Amino acid sequence: MDESRRERFERVAPGLVEPLRRYLVRRTDPDTAEDVLAETLLVCWRRVDDLPEEPLPWAYGVAANCLRNAERAARRQRRVAAKVAALEPRAPAREPADDPDLGVALGRMRAEDAELLRLWAWEQLTPAEIATVLGITGNAASIRLHRAREKLRIELRKVQRVSGHEGSREGRTS
Repeated sequence: MDESRRERFERVAPGLVEPLRRYLVRRTDPDTAEDVLAETLLVCWRRVDDLPEEPLPWAYGVAANCLRNAERAARRQRRVAAKVAALEPRAPAREPADDPDLGVALGRMRAEDAELLRLWAWEQLTPAEIATVLGITGNAASIRLHRAREKLRIELRKVQRVSGHEGSREGRTS
C-alpha cells in the first residue's frame, strides 16, 4: 500500500508544484511562498489518499489554508516582537571579554556550573526561568545557582591571586 501511495504522489506532485508556486507568489513574498509550498506539498503527501482525481483545485485550497496559517504565525511573531521592543532594556551584563579574570574563572569551573551562571548573569534569567531552560525544578535551580556563585567566588580569588590582584577591594564599601 505504501508503494502505491508513493507512486501516486510521485505521479501527481510534479503537476502541482509550479501552479501552486505561481498561486502563492501572487499572494505573498517569495520566501513565504516557498515555505508555504513546502507545507502544502507535505499536506498533499500526508493526505495522498484524499486527493481527488483532479487534485489541483483541492491543492489550491490546501495552499490557501497553509498561507493563512503562515500569515497568522507572522502576525503573532510581530506582536511578540513589538512587546519585546516595548520592554525597558535591562542593564547590559558584563561579558567575559570585559573581565579576563572572570573568563578564566568560568573556564576552570564545571561546564554545568558555568552555564548556570551565564544564564543568570548574561541572559538575566531568574532561577525559575533557569529551571525551565535546564529541565529541573525551581528549587534545584536556586540551590545550584547559590553553589555555583560560591564556586565562582573561590575561582575568582584564585585567579586574582595569580594575576596579581590579591589586594582587590571589589565588594568592599570602605
